[in-house]
Amino acid sequence: MAHLLMVESWVGSMSRLLPRAIQEAGHTFTFLTRDLHHYLRTAPEGAAHPLLGARDVVTADTNDPESLLPYVVRLHEVLGFDGVLTSCDYYLPTAALLAERLGLPAPDPEAVRNACRKDATRRVLEKAGVPGPRFAVHEDRAELGAAARDIGYPLVVKPVDLCAGMFVRRVDDDGQLAAAVRALGDFPVNARGQRRAPAVLLEELLDGPEVSVETVSHAGGVRVVGVTDKSIGGAPAFIETGHMFPAALSDAETEDVVRSAVDALTALGLTDGVVAHTEIKLTSAGPRVVEVNPRPAGNRITELVRRVTGVDLVAAFVDVSLGRAPDLRRTDTGLRSAAVGFLVPEATGTLAALDGSGLRTAPDVLEAELAEPGRQVRAAGSNNEYLGHVMVGDTEGAGARERVEDLLASLRSGLVIR
Repeated sequence: MAHLLMVESWVGSMSRLLPRAIQEAGHTFTFLTRDLHHYLRTAPEGAAHPLLGARDVVTADTNDPESLLPYVVRLHEVLGFDGVLTSCDYYLPTAALLAERLGLPAPDPEAVRNACRKDATRRVLEKAGVPGPRFAVHEDRAELGAAARDIGYPLVVKPVDLCAGMFVRRVDDDGQLAAAVRALGDFPVNARGQRRAPAVLLEELLDGPEVSVETVSHAGGVRVVGVTDKSIGGAPAFIETGHMFPAALSDAETEDVVRSAVDALTALGLTDGVVAHTEIKLTSAGPRVVEVNPRPAGNRITELVRRVTGVDLVAAFVDVSLGRAPDLRRTDTGLRSAAVGFLVPEATGTLAALDGSGLRTAPDVLEAELAEPGRQVRAAGSNNEYLGHVMVGDTEGAGARERVEDLLASLRSGLVIR
């Protein structure tokens, strides 16, 4: 039995999946957070939050690595940790730094920092010759305007240090660029109280569909588990509206995106102790790396993979965080594809009606989670405003995506926001 230190967590599905994987493996964990109430507020009514299943819950300023490092060293002397991990992007560099300081298995902290900063990722991949969009990074608005005209509209504007598609926008002219930059400037601190970097990333708008490559890195090697497709909506935002695993690609396309993902992870130095989710565009000029996320995929993608292949990427994350070889053996689950679709609100107001009756008992539905009427909602600008999701499986082939789209269309017909 091992003892892991979990430094913060996302509050979505990973806050349930990760504690479950730790406990099912026979391990325990200590949960370290600066604000326990951040998690208590998201617990299901009448139930304890899974993170409270920790052996110990410790409060410390996780936003201040300088003071946190010596504190965790002292904590380690008392509690004895075998690994350090987090599911939250904002604390991935801190977790890697802590593990390195304690002499525990860890990916290279600098590699993790570079992957978590979109501008640093761009520079590393460009230097290594890994294809990506043309880009520019500036703080000054005049310099951003000049760079935009140099690259050419349309462009994608991105913060360098936020997640879930927050403030990522397509812009088609100088006016839209100025508005996007102003909106970013009005959000100087992220949801975890960390001050944001003022730099803004401009990228060439890439054509083609987007996929993600799910990988596990251990002992200097990168193992590819599979490729997931992605649907995007909410223009000018880029909101993930659904995924299917495995992606319906040709063998040649799969080979191309897998090679791009492995090249990106290798260039960044993420070849040990990492479960990664690398996003790639299949453009008319070939694959282009969009982002490299050095943690398990969100938005239920890990569950899609598990449902189809039997491979548990969250359990693999626990294993590699302990320096152990992950179990990536596939089993016949009976499913040939699985897809998830998200209900994205297009208006702001109060959820008055959402009829999901009968959804959970449909024979092909694997999961269904919907918001209750009375909830305050706002028109989605990122992946943080979903009203629920539906997951389905297909035993015959790649039909899961079409089925989940049909179910979402039915749900939208009964959706009322006032």
